Amino acid sequence: MSQTPTVAPPAQERSTSTPRNVLMVIALVWTVQLVALMAALSGIAQAEVAIHFRTTEIAWFTLMTLLTGTFFLPFAVKAAALFGKKRVLLAATGLGFVGDLIAAVATDYRTLLIGRGIAGVYAATAPLAYAITRDVFPRRWVGLASGILAGGVGLVAFGGPFLSGWLLDDYGFRGVLWFMAISTAVSFVLVAAFVPESPIRAAGGRMDWIGGLLLGGGITAIVYAVGQGSHWGWDSGKFAAYIAGALIALVAFVLVERRVAEPLFPPAMTRRRPVWTVLLATSIAAGSLSAVGVVIQMLILMPRIPTVSEGLGWSGTHNAIVTSPISAMIIVAAVGTGWLARRVDARILLGTGSALTVLGYGIGTQLHHNAAQIVEMGLIAGFGTGMVMAIVPIMIIEVVTPEEQALANGAQTLGQGVAQIIVSQLAFVVMAQHGAILKGTQFYLDAGFTNGLWLVVGCCALGALLVLLIPRSKRLDEAEVGQAA
Repeated sequence: MSQTPTVAPPAQERSTSTPRNVLMVIALVWTVQLVALMAALSGIAQAEVAIHFRTTEIAWFTLMTLLTGTFFLPFAVKAAALFGKKRVLLAATGLGFVGDLIAAVATDYRTLLIGRGIAGVYAATAPLAYAITRDVFPRRWVGLASGILAGGVGLVAFGGPFLSGWLLDDYGFRGVLWFMAISTAVSFVLVAAFVPESPIRAAGGRMDWIGGLLLGGGITAIVYAVGQGSHWGWDSGKFAAYIAGALIALVAFVLVERRVAEPLFPPAMTRRRPVWTVLLATSIAAGSLSAVGVVIQMLILMPRIPTVSEGLGWSGTHNAIVTSPISAMIIVAAVGTGWLARRVDARILLGTGSALTVLGYGIGTQLHHNAAQIVEMGLIAGFGTGMVMAIVPIMIIEVVTPEEQALANGAQTLGQGVAQIIVSQLAFVVMAQHGAILKGTQFYLDAGFTNGLWLVVGCCALGALLVLLIPRSKRLDEAEVGQAA
């Protein structure tokens, strides 16, 4: 499928002005970071949600959004190439708002999960926002805008705990859910008002429905099986059947993509070594870091109950105050990485960031029992997190063409989502080996938190090692970027 830039519309021409560029950055930063903010708010609220609904299945509170987001992502990036990135951004945001509303008014856990599942479609906005950044900004703004979008992770990490602490302490988890709905509505308005449509569009083509269903269905089956593995038994026939069915679907997907005229993810792109190695390394590295909140937030917010739960029992506000230096470190690292990316090999930056997360969380496996130890762990790991999150979108720009940008971002987000889901689920399984159920709620002992952190350390280390597979590629200044690129 070929993609051709259309004639730039008037809004595109006006975007060359600084005020217009600033407004676009604000709109896209809000859109991208709302995905991270919702994940952070969900992580902080999940302990109270588990206690309120008396469920041992709290993992699905965050898993549902990841599950549906992963399933619909291939369709979203393909639709963006066919119909326009802005249109798909608005469609995904609108569905996200509907899901958030359902979750906010839910009176039972099943309805809450349905709302969370619908809201998960919003996850597709992040890769599309990064892709549209390459298309609509002037060349001199592309690197800066991409760095700011990625650096917003630090802003979320800094402001998110204060915001969630205030919401959780004063309004409970309902306040968190209503804030999500309002924020999604704001995202819709900002994109509609300030972001122009991308001039990069597919010249014809059609949706690869079969490929999308096979890919989404295969990944969904794996995720569901991992989520239920501890209940079914890891050696049970049901678990084996789901995994076997998923593998068959994924093999069929590969075969279908080789034969269809308009593949979901063109094999010509994904077979190139610079592309698949970057996708693999960044997916593991970033996905592992996205999953670490499962362990950290449970450790910090779960109450301390003798012989049952050995969480720190902090309030949301106390958590925000203690972890604010860590959040500031993420911001500094992300912005600095965006600046260094034009001068330093991106592989070095990704490897260094991943190594720092291994060191930080490695220390945390032994020292995580008070505020000073949490800060010590977080400052090191936070600096590494900022580096990893900032360099991921830049590495994608360096290895693909403008026409491939949305598809590559979608593939990376898909891989990262799968890694996050699997690591998150395994973390719950590992932690539950040292815990207890009280009044329908799963609690965890210190050994559970320790083993959960060791799991994260191992996955981050794998991400660091995978950097060695990536060949040298063009740097950001050499890549084809900018308006009508």
